Amino acid sequence: MFYILFALRTERHGYGVMQHVEELTQGRIVLGAGTIYTSLGKLEADGLVTVTSREDRRTNYLITPRGTEVLRQEARRLAELSRYAKEIL
Repeated sequence: MFYILFALRTERHGYGVMQHVEELTQGRIVLGAGTIYTSLGKLEADGLVTVTSREDRRTNYLITPRGTEVLRQEARRLAELSRYAKEIL
């Protein structure tokens, strides 16, 4: 969810999100089509992303203000987790 919301700070279609996440994580995370489209549907239903346009079979999405707030909260949670991990390492 974090990477999908992060990718949708810029308008993208599902395949574009998949490519961006793979590039961003240097191939560490590769999202499959089933995963991305299921996730986008859930994120849209939850009001975290919105459809900006539909062209042929391509649907473009963008993060909503609510999605941006959830992304910020998740970033804070991950930063806290990172601080705990540093104590262990």
